[in-house]
Amino acid sequence: MSHPARVPSTEQRRGPRTRRLRRSSAVGVAGLAAVLLVTGCAPLPYEPPSQTPAPTTDQAAPAAPEADTTATLDACTALETGERPTVDPATFPTGPTTATFTDDVIDPIATAPTPTLPVTVQSFDGREVTVTDASRIIAVDLYGTLGEIVYSLGLGANVVGRDLPTGFPEAADVPVVTGAGHALSIETILGLDPSVILTDATLLTDTARSQLESSGIPVVYFDEARTLDGIDDRITAVATTLGVPEAGAALVERTDQQVCAALAGVPANTGDPLVAFLYLRGSNIKMLFGPGSGADDLIREIGGQDAGTTIGLTQQYAPVTSEAIISAAPAAYLVMTDGLESSGGLDAMLAIPGLAQTPAGQSRRVIDMDGSRLLTFGPRTGETIASLVEAFYGVPAPDLSTVGAAGTSAAAGTAAP
Repeated sequence: MSHPARVPSTEQRRGPRTRRLRRSSAVGVAGLAAVLLVTGCAPLPYEPPSQTPAPTTDQAAPAAPEADTTATLDACTALETGERPTVDPATFPTGPTTATFTDDVIDPIATAPTPTLPVTVQSFDGREVTVTDASRIIAVDLYGTLGEIVYSLGLGANVVGRDLPTGFPEAADVPVVTGAGHALSIETILGLDPSVILTDATLLTDTARSQLESSGIPVVYFDEARTLDGIDDRITAVATTLGVPEAGAALVERTDQQVCAALAGVPANTGDPLVAFLYLRGSNIKMLFGPGSGADDLIREIGGQDAGTTIGLTQQYAPVTSEAIISAAPAAYLVMTDGLESSGGLDAMLAIPGLAQTPAGQSRRVIDMDGSRLLTFGPRTGETIASLVEAFYGVPAPDLSTVGAAGTSAAAGTAAP
């Protein structure tokens, strides 16, 4: 889905995402990362899960599932039809702000669901891969998305290897299989004897890909695109691959509701701030992020404009000069907290040539967020959006802990007794 760099109205900005969220997460979506090919009449992962057959007598179908479905639509319905908060842009925070979270824990949608295996899926690279065992999972990518999904599905106890960004407390004792520069340690991975490896192209060199695929271990690749609209597909694809499609459908529904509830907090008039997402390391601007990076989608959805897109970047991120930053004239900078710290803090960051000579630099409007949360685009994206909205506009973040929870536990299933 394409987005203009500058969108004239709040409703136009959020309309496509809202319409998509109001549809069931199981509705057909082109380009799904994994396609279920199990023998028989099992559903494709983008089809609705099998429903209880309709009664053949005059007896009415049970009303409870319909009531639960209606309850879980509340947040997205409110996003489309409700009023946005009215906040005077003159009151928005202007100085430095850290976007924070209540906690960093994972709330699984199910308790150790029992996988239904084997399944044969189509990996994102086109290969057909048969998964027979999900008892020893390695989930790795650049942003920790796959690990977050696996834990959120309730299969965290099965994870034997992780990437560094999968750093929430539940995964603290799981071995890290990525090294310097996020490179995969193939020797470490194989030494953990995984039964399935979930990954994407963000960490793979040609050599690593060849070594993994020749190991005899099922390796499934997923779409690495960073967009809000891609979250549902990725969750569904991972859940399908691991044999827990019901938990996946429930997790998608909860995720959608939380994203809707968070977006509903975006002020009606944001002032359309021009925001530059900077990747900092040390005393230099390393990269300006642009179209397709994920930062552009987040900035747009919370009512801003992505500076990288506005100045004409045609790639996800690129080195940028101080002259280009001054010319872009962003109203705010968005950075990862560890990047800000690596530069020596706010004053040292603004001493980097060009950064202080912009509206953002003059007002010291720098928003930082934990790098392991900012571009994950996983089940906790609603929390990310809510935190960014609070940091940018001073609007209290909604409590998402119970949003979308109605009816999901039963749908997700639990372990067999």
